[in-house]
Amino acid sequence: MTVFCLITSLEKVEAQLKYAAIDTTIRAFMIDRKIPGFIAGIVNEKGIEWSNAYGLADLSSNIPMNMDGIMNIGSVSKTFTTMAAMQLWEKGLLDLNADVNRYLDVKIVNPMHSTKPITVFQILTHTSSICDGKAYAASYACGDPQQSLNNWVRETLVAGGRYYNGGDNFTASAPGQEQKYANMPFGLLGLIIEKIAQQPFNIYCKHNIFLPLGMENTGWFLQEIDRSRHITPYAYVTEEDKAELLANRRLYSDQAEFKLGTFVPNCLYSFPNYPDGLLHTSVRELSFYVVALLNGGELNGKRILKKQTVEKMLSLQLADNTHQGLTWHTRALSDGTNLWGHSGGDPGITTFLFFNPIDKIGVITFQNAATGGTFPLIVNKLYNLAKPN
Repeated sequence: MTVFCLITSLEKVEAQLKYAAIDTTIRAFMIDRKIPGFIAGIVNEKGIEWSNAYGLADLSSNIPMNMDGIMNIGSVSKTFTTMAAMQLWEKGLLDLNADVNRYLDVKIVNPMHSTKPITVFQILTHTSSICDGKAYAASYACGDPQQSLNNWVRETLVAGGRYYNGGDNFTASAPGQEQKYANMPFGLLGLIIEKIAQQPFNIYCKHNIFLPLGMENTGWFLQEIDRSRHITPYAYVTEEDKAELLANRRLYSDQAEFKLGTFVPNCLYSFPNYPDGLLHTSVRELSFYVVALLNGGELNGKRILKKQTVEKMLSLQLADNTHQGLTWHTRALSDGTNLWGHSGGDPGITTFLFFNPIDKIGVITFQNAATGGTFPLIVNKLYNLAKPN
């Protein structure tokens, strides 16, 4: 499927000149933060206004980064899980304020507050009281998940499960009482979507989000994508983090030596709670998603959400909270401008997707290293270059 872009060749040339100054900033950032490869893109309601790729997707093969390179995008994935949920909400199949157990064949409660229901709204606002217990970090492994989402949720969130660990996947606060960012609730949300749609979560997303948007090389599992195009995630070995890297040696090659001052490639890993952070896609295909959001849920005549639903996601949801929408949240730039978006971080990767729905400008960044500073040093500057005078 070809996704047509309305941006002309002249506009692209002008954009390249406009953004030339950012090249030096990004290259210096990569050297300072020990990042092998970086991709940046500016998106407006027509498509990609400007993009550039820097460095290498794979150091051993000398493969350069490019717009079609595929990478797991970390927690930016949560916004896709949210979109799937909101599609079902639009159809009246999902009540955001109902007890999640309405949609399940097992009973999930916070054991310290067993009479308080957990709701999808709470999941989407990080107030569900479900947190990331010991089992979550331990579940990372090379290759695709070896257990189903259904089995994972049962074993972690249902009393008596193998990974229940005395209820350490729940906070002491009652559902709805406290906001605490967590990944585990989005695995539960993915399972709820499976139960309502009566099909695997990854298949639902493929047919109701990815293919309608032209995201043909996007998928939740490695078996769904072209692995030859996958960007290699890397860790840079320092004295400070060597012990932690060795503790997670299962995510690296058996031949990895972990010498100080070297890059060590991660394996292509996964985890069974995949709806929270395992989507694999490219900057180019992620731009289609952003264009659809900037156009009120529609791209090339295909509507994936109603305009009012997009507006609902991108609106503040909690009293005395100035940043939280439905999964999406705001983050302030240096001049005080608030962008809506989400970031993602996992072993060997960092991603950012932020946009202004008013001036219809978005910024996407991928890097194959888990390092900080990208938002203030790169995203902020890219948006300021792109915004109207």
